[in-house]
Amino acid sequence: MLPKNNRLRQKKDIDNVFKKGKGLKEDFLILKTVKNDLGKARCGFIVSQKVSKKSTLRNKIKRKLREAVRLKFKTIKTGTDNLFIAIPGIEKRDFREIEKTIAALLKRANIVK
Repeated sequence: MLPKNNRLRQKKDIDNVFKKGKGLKEDFLILKTVKNDLGKARCGFIVSQKVSKKSTLRNKIKRKLREAVRLKFKTIKTGTDNLFIAIPGIEKRDFREIEKTIAALLKRANIVK
C-alpha cells in the first residue's frame, strides 16, 4: 500500500485532477495526471459501479491497481498527481496484464524517471 502522504484522498484534489489533468487511455484503464507543487507524487484510484455492482470485486480491483502502482512508484516523477480510473473489462484481467498496462500508461504520460 502507498504511504498516506502519497495518496490522493481529498475530493478537491481529485476534482482538480479531473478538471485540469491530461488524460490517456490504454485498453481498460484511464490515467489522468496533473502537476502539483508538493514535490511528491500522489496517486488515486477509481473503480465505479459500471465495472461491477459488487463492492467486493471493485475493492479487489483497487487492491490490484494499488499494488501494481506501488511496485512502479519509485520510477514515477515527483510533483505529479495521478488518477487511475478503471473501465469495464478490467475485472477479467489478471495482475500481470494490469501491471503491464500501468507501465505503458506511465511511459506514454512521460512521468517515468
